[in-house]
Amino acid sequence: MQSHTNHEVISPIPLSMRSAAAGALYGLAIGDALGMPTQSMPREWILQDYGRLEGFRAAGPRQAIAAGMPAGTVTDDTEQAVMVGELLVSGDGRIEPLVFASSLMRWEQSMKDRGSLDLLGPSTKAAVEIIRQGGDPEDAGRYGTTNGAAMRIAPVGIAVECLDMATFLDSVVNASMVTHNTSLGIAGAAAVSAAVSAGVAGARVPEALEYALAAAREGSLRGHWIAGADIADRSMWAISHLKSLTPSARADALYNVVGTSVASQESVTCALALVALDEDPFQTLLEAAGLGGDTDTIAAMAGAMLGAVHGLDGWPAGAVETIRTVNDLHLEPLANDLLHLRLGTGA
Repeated sequence: MQSHTNHEVISPIPLSMRSAAAGALYGLAIGDALGMPTQSMPREWILQDYGRLEGFRAAGPRQAIAAGMPAGTVTDDTEQAVMVGELLVSGDGRIEPLVFASSLMRWEQSMKDRGSLDLLGPSTKAAVEIIRQGGDPEDAGRYGTTNGAAMRIAPVGIAVECLDMATFLDSVVNASMVTHNTSLGIAGAAAVSAAVSAGVAGARVPEALEYALAAAREGSLRGHWIAGADIADRSMWAISHLKSLTPSARADALYNVVGTSVASQESVTCALALVALDEDPFQTLLEAAGLGGDTDTIAAMAGAMLGAVHGLDGWPAGAVETIRTVNDLHLEPLANDLLHLRLGTGA
């Protein structure tokens, strides 16, 4: 056997997977930053304050949550996704509930110390309060139905293969149950992470969406049952309906009919429908950021899924550099660590 005498390091990770994993994380961050100035605003205000979005914008005068943030700044979506990724790596693929709860508490305190109003969402805040009062972390998320788990779940999709759906869903539940241990919360997180996982494995948009819908359907059987529209069925309808509309009409349909609230069955469905259009990824995120409602999270989820499918080169180089420089955020090392978990190789 010929030995390597030049000390060259041979990576066990294919370049295509590295690109997909980095693309997912940067896509999440790009979507988040594009939606930062418009988050929680009605569509009419967005059009009045920003017009048609063409790139990153600083927070405008009516942006209360992210007041004063410069263009390209990420929010809680990216910061919590990075936190989940780091916990997965340090826990060798598993997140301990108490560790996760403590990390969320520290994260929120750090945001308060920075003077930010971008704090924990309603489901996560309620779960953390239960834990603060001595409740069981594994039972704290029994009422969490919003998109908090779905917005930060992309690292699970990078770290875990989705071909074995039952095992994959175990990982989704492990990363979600502290705050969103419900049929709706898990179904939403399962859909986003499965699309990311399929994209990392080389799937294109149609196949990635098939995995997303299958994961949402099986994920809805996990956790505590909560009444609400089935995310898989609702997404299938939205995808079919959206493809029959003009661009202006589909924005109206997403905002007025599908919905853009923090509810998983609205925002996750909206993100999946946007991904299904299979148009230019960056333009899709601009469309998401201009919809109104929970724009940063919808664009972040869509960005993670599209980035996994199209890879890092699917994003404009300038947008990636903006994320790096404005936020001092370099996501390639985390992406590679998560891939080592997926492949069972040493970092």
